[in-house]
Amino acid sequence: MQALGLRTTIYRVPDLGAAKSWYEKAFEKPPYFDEPFYVGFNIGGFELGLLPQESESTAIADNIMSYWGVEDIQASYQHLLALGASSHEIPTNVGGPLMVASVRDPWGNVIGIIYNPAFPNTED
Repeated sequence: MQALGLRTTIYRVPDLGAAKSWYEKAFEKPPYFDEPFYVGFNIGGFELGLLPQESESTAIADNIMSYWGVEDIQASYQHLLALGASSHEIPTNVGGPLMVASVRDPWGNVIGIIYNPAFPNTED
């Protein structure tokens, strides 16, 4: 197998309509795919997907992290908190200019953000 890189991060949510609205505000763009079974956003050329949570027993895991690139980690972190996210990891320097942070969306999913100048900004 030749891996082509990461393409999609999917979050399970109990209320697809509410989550769609929240993520639209969080990432400041509308979904490109919007159906009752799946909502997809194109974030810088990568897929952010929302799936309806099928049961209350679906575990929200902390052991898998996806990081969305941002230009200003402090402003992005504060933006998500202002929308009702809760802190998971405060903005932290992880070496050189690299900064990471994470929040929990209103449904408990962990959203990672990263400032990494080694990866150029890729607008969709």
